[in-house]
Amino acid sequence: MSEQTAEQATSPTRRVVVVGAGMAGVQTAVALREQGFRGAVTVIGAEPHQPYDRPPLSKAVLLGKAEDSAFDVDFESLGVELRLGCEVFALRLAERELDTEAGPVPYDVLVLATGAEPITLPGTEGVPGVHLLRTLDDAERLRPVLERQHDIVVVGAGWIGAEFATAARQAGCAVTVVEAADRPLAGVLPAEVAAPMAAWYADSGAVLRTDARVEHVESGAVVLADGTRLPAGAVVVGIGARPATRWLAGSGIELGAHGEVLADARLRTGAEDVYAVGDCASFPSARYGERLLVHHWDNALQGPRTVAANILGETSSVYDPVPYFWSEQFGRFVQYAGHHAGADRLVWRGDPAGPAWSVCWLRDGRLVALLAVGRPRDLAQGRRLIEAGRPMDAAALADPARPLKAATAD
Repeated sequence: MSEQTAEQATSPTRRVVVVGAGMAGVQTAVALREQGFRGAVTVIGAEPHQPYDRPPLSKAVLLGKAEDSAFDVDFESLGVELRLGCEVFALRLAERELDTEAGPVPYDVLVLATGAEPITLPGTEGVPGVHLLRTLDDAERLRPVLERQHDIVVVGAGWIGAEFATAARQAGCAVTVVEAADRPLAGVLPAEVAAPMAAWYADSGAVLRTDARVEHVESGAVVLADGTRLPAGAVVVGIGARPATRWLAGSGIELGAHGEVLADARLRTGAEDVYAVGDCASFPSARYGERLLVHHWDNALQGPRTVAANILGETSSVYDPVPYFWSEQFGRFVQYAGHHAGADRLVWRGDPAGPAWSVCWLRDGRLVALLAVGRPRDLAQGRRLIEAGRPMDAAALADPARPLKAATAD
């Protein structure tokens, strides 16, 4: 990079505007300051609340153990302007302006970090007692529901459905989870891996009904396609999320099949000086040979460092992480690292009927993904092995008494 270009990148007159005040947006602002950006930084958030972390919403906040989960970030000392409770309606690339509730906002560099929004269950709009769990307001509406120990029906046995069911059982609620597929986490994990997790619901006192499609929801009940009527003081819908990008329609920003912003390996969009990061964006992974759309906290934490480095332009930074996430459900700590879609072999470590076990996925003899239940050391070592691309000895890998790092083939 030339000295002139570097000076332009860090110029105090240059303005970066970040749309989205969640983890990805906030960490982009923090990373810009940490890496020496001297220009103006503005973060625009649609919610009126001080920016907050989402994982505690389904745990401590929901159970009343914490009032909120605001980020411990001093925006004033960082020189970051927050515009909260301000919805962005449109992007005009030619003018380098955003249309917002408060009027147009110009930018020199734009970062799209709008995250994802929950998918609603058709026909539930306006039905009393139907809830989503994505925002602080959602959690605050659900907290008294748990306190009153309502009979609750959860629609969807994915990660968020399991986490909410866990909290509801801890609060003493009767919980029934209905899942259209034949097992929990059907769209995420292979059948043989997800199958043992079905028993966790019964262990906790929750009822799991698979192959159960919702016909309609009415006040006080969920009616299934087979005619079964489930009493419900409250209904919580957890059937997935999609990138919150509908406001970009017609803007010239290219969107993918799932509505996500198509970013390149440096998290740049096809538009000049426009980046995308977090749940709203997909990126090409050389490690896995495909484009990844990762809806997890760690991606929103790590990606902003790459965005900030490329905005500053002092080095060319490529984003190709080993995806990672965790879930706390039914007394178990579940962690996952990697991406198993292209794997050609699956290796078990331990008994899936027990309290602690792991599953490893290999491709061409190398570890590409790992799911660990109650085995955090497997996860930590496995994540490093995936990053290093080390070949593995499958027989040694299958011995749960042997450290994962000692199961390499070289």
